[in-house]
This record gives sequence, C-alpha cells and structure tokens, in this order.
Amino acid sequence: MTCTPTDIQMMTRALAFANRAASLGEVPVGAVVYHTNSGEILAEASNRRERDRDPAGHAEFEAIRRACRALGDWRLNDYSLAVTLEPCAMCAGLIVNARVGRVVFGTADPKAGAVRTLYRLLEDTRLNHQAEVVVGVLDRECANLLTAFFRKIRAAHA
Repeated sequence: MTCTPTDIQMMTRALAFANRAASLGEVPVGAVVYHTNSGEILAEASNRRERDRDPAGHAEFEAIRRACRALGDWRLNDYSLAVTLEPCAMCAGLIVNARVGRVVFGTADPKAGAVRTLYRLLEDTRLNHQAEVVVGVLDRECANLLTAFFRKIRAAHA
C-alpha cells in the first residue's frame, strides 16, 4: 500500500480532469485507470452528473466503464484507479465488481466515502474481491480544489 511515482503522475492527470469538470460546473473529481506495472493509461474521466443528468455520472464510474470497453474485458485485476476523491458506496461496489487491483485516492470524503471514511468496502473479506488501497496522494491539492469549488457555489447562491 505504498504510493509510487506513477501513482503521483496519475493523480496529477486526475486533477487535470477534475479541474476540467469544475470549469464545466461539475463537482471537480477526476479519475484515471492505468496498468499497475507499466503505467499505461487505459481510460480517464471526470464527473458528468450535471451534464448527463445521471446520478451514476461519477468520474471513477465512467473511467472504469471506459477502461473495460477499451480492454474488452470487465476484469481490471492488473489495473489501478487514481481518483481525486474517495469513492462512494456505488463506485466502491463497481470497483469490487470490476476487480480493480488498486485504488489510489486523493482526499477523504467525510459525507460519502466508502473506502476508508464511512465504510471499508474494498477491504471487506466478505466480498468476492478486495483491492489494495493507497490513501492521501496529493491530498492537499485534491481537497483545495473541492473546497474552492464549493466556496464559489455557496458565494453564488448567497
């Protein structure tokens, strides 16, 4: 459960996607699916809930779906997912079902985090798959982006 230079590189890419989401009025979350050993990127995505009017439009959900299509398989055992915000229960469930090998996340989600904060779904031995978890990669950058976004939203509604 150690952070690698590739994990930092991929989180930087995920942050770029999160910034793009924010510029479009989406909650700034970005995700990248990459081969754990080679670092080859399979898919990238940002939040799309507002644009698509889709409650499943989370960045990691979209990145995993794209990765599976690109790979031609629903199993991502040899792949890592870097995501700027701790996955929710829906996304953690997809991570388990897609057999993602590793999850690297930036900042914790105190309201919906299902990887470490509220639940530990990816490490639950009652499920048919467990993923390695790396926590806090570029935490400050990920948290600051979210804080600035919501501060701007609140100011606009004040």
